[in-house]
Amino acid sequence: MPQIESVAGLEAIVGKKAPALDMKEVDHIGPASLAGGGTAGFASGVDKTLRSPRENLDENASIQAGAPFGSLWLVPGMNESLRINGTVKGISSDSVMIDVTECYLHCAKAFLRSAFWQAAPGKDAPSEAPDFATAARLMALGTLDSEGRADVSPKGDPAERLMRFDGERLLFAARPGNRRTDSFRNILVQPRVAIMALIPGACNVLHVQGEATLTDDLETRALFEVQDKVPKLAIEVRVTDWSITSSQALQSAQLWPAPPPPEDLKPAKIFAEHMRLSKQKSLSARMAKAAVSVPGLVRRSLESDYEKNLY
Repeated sequence: MPQIESVAGLEAIVGKKAPALDMKEVDHIGPASLAGGGTAGFASGVDKTLRSPRENLDENASIQAGAPFGSLWLVPGMNESLRINGTVKGISSDSVMIDVTECYLHCAKAFLRSAFWQAAPGKDAPSEAPDFATAARLMALGTLDSEGRADVSPKGDPAERLMRFDGERLLFAARPGNRRTDSFRNILVQPRVAIMALIPGACNVLHVQGEATLTDDLETRALFEVQDKVPKLAIEVRVTDWSITSSQALQSAQLWPAPPPPEDLKPAKIFAEHMRLSKQKSLSARMAKAAVSVPGLVRRSLESDYEKNLY
């Protein structure tokens, strides 16, 4: 199977990362996998520190001070998600403290493709990994870069098109996103990955660990064709370990049935504010800041991208 082994090879397939994307990152709050959850407000953030009660984190005994931290935060009913990365700053008897180094809002495509919020609670989940993978519609891909910094990226698709087991391999596709390609760049230098897969409506989680490679093999990519579109890139994970667990965190979060998203959370406004906070001073950065000041431009751009570039 042909493999992608360089950033240049990756960008030749999926395109280069737009410079303005880095401007969405802020460094403050405004490979194993675990789930966390609870009622609104269970976690709190002040400037560069994030705090979560240990009781709201599954398998919290595995968390170690000084370890890299990557996370994906969901608001019920909202398709955009928040990615927060950093380092475990400290652990007490009741809390985990995170030193935040990167924080940004992620686009809605993974949740739109998976119809994640369109589910009823209490859905039964398969007990075997291949069957669970077939039914899953959302996954969180955890990777590490060359310096050991963690990142978690969402991937979403209809059932049977998100991921599948092929013997000891787990396969999934790369869909159009924001072209950051953080996960794929990380895989090129550090192939070990951790995956957490979800079935909307169920409170069980599939955890997978293994070593990943990128491929543009047509036969593999064709397995994930949706709406007559074949993805440009696929990922193969040589599985070293997997488990299916019942998540107390997901039960506590009560994600389904999903309510309407909070009216005071406007993704376009958050994107624009993060870009205004960027410390970049290049010409492209100044032009991007000027563009987001145009009323309604960010919202219209997001809506157009979600409609035209979902697959």
